[in-house]
Amino acid sequence: MATNATLGYQLAEQEYFRAASNEEKLVALQKMLQTCPKHKASENLQKNIKERISKLKTEIQKEKKTKKNTGGYTLSVKKEGAAQIVLVGTTNSGKSTLLKQLTNANVEIASYPFTTKKPEVGILDYHGVKLQIVEIPAITESFRATDNGPTYLSIIRQADLIILLFNTTEEKRLLDTELHDLPSQRLIYNYQPHLADEIWQRLPLIKVYTKQPGKKRDHPPIALPKGATIEMLASHIHKDFVKRFRFARIWGSSKFPGQTVGLAYALADDDVVELHTS
Repeated sequence: MATNATLGYQLAEQEYFRAASNEEKLVALQKMLQTCPKHKASENLQKNIKERISKLKTEIQKEKKTKKNTGGYTLSVKKEGAAQIVLVGTTNSGKSTLLKQLTNANVEIASYPFTTKKPEVGILDYHGVKLQIVEIPAITESFRATDNGPTYLSIIRQADLIILLFNTTEEKRLLDTELHDLPSQRLIYNYQPHLADEIWQRLPLIKVYTKQPGKKRDHPPIALPKGATIEMLASHIHKDFVKRFRFARIWGSSKFPGQTVGLAYALADDDVVELHTS
């Protein structure tokens, strides 16, 4: 975030990180440029934003050209589920194997290079929360200059989490070079045991269960942003629940089981909530 950032800049920056397409990111970057502080200390920031705008415009043109040349066919992937995670790596780095392990997707796995020709999609069921896993074709040198490179990069950028896979330090350097402008807080390098748990912990989400009085918790849970409150949960279930809200009882993060709380109570992962309305 910029030093002495205005509210307009902060809102534009949040809009940029929420953007799901290059076009939306471009609009947000232009707003960031308009609203960023204009003084000596912000010159590098302004330069950086202008460079990102220029790169995005180039990628958008390439995407349009690719779509035109393929008769309107697009390689974009529509977001589904509570979050989108992309598997990105060099050839034969285990992307297809990992996709199959996580989602049981029917994908081609072979020892020869460049098996994956287009994005492959599967769904990870994490304790009832659906997470979309997308495998991107192998990253190569000058990836941005390839025919579909800009489109694949757009998919990568819109993801909520990026898992990078490689075999050697040279391949890791290649990924770092080709994907140098990705946000580091969304990256997992290679994968460890219990990856599904690590994915969930890295996502900005919590899962919350609801229950009715005298009954066990409902399944599946509801995925909400970290920091979500009882009010956000009630609104998610039904728009009238907030108006009719009396109180809620909490099991999990509460001081004691079944604690009575109000709309402002901040929820935690695996909380169980019993809503009481009039």
